[in-house]
Amino acid sequence: MIAKNQKPKILSLQEIKKGLQKLPGWKYRANKISKQFEFKSFRQGIALVNKLAPFCDRIDHHPDIHINYRKILFELTRYDIGGKVTDRDLVVAGEIERLYRKIENN
Repeated sequence: MIAKNQKPKILSLQEIKKGLQKLPGWKYRANKISKQFEFKSFRQGIALVNKLAPFCDRIDHHPDIHINYRKILFELTRYDIGGKVTDRDLVVAGEIERLYRKIENN
C-alpha cells in the first residue's frame, strides 16, 4: 500500500505501457490514463465512486470522474507534479478495476 506522505514516482512511457498491459481497456493519451465503464444502473456507478473515494483519500490521489448516467469515465494524472502519470495512477486504476468487477459480479 502506498503511504499518503510517500512521493509519487513519475513514470516513463515504457513504464506506463507496461503497467497498462495489466489494465485491459485503459488508454494513455495527453499525459493521462483513462477508461470508461458502463454499469447496469446509475446506482451501481455511484456505488463504485463511493467505494473508491476513501481509498483515494488514503493514498492522496484522486481521479477526474465524469458521470454520464450509467457510464463513468475515469481520467488519472498527477496535476501537482505537472500533469504526469505516476505509479499512483496505476494503483488507482487497479483499484477501480477491482471495485468494478466486484460490483458487476453482484
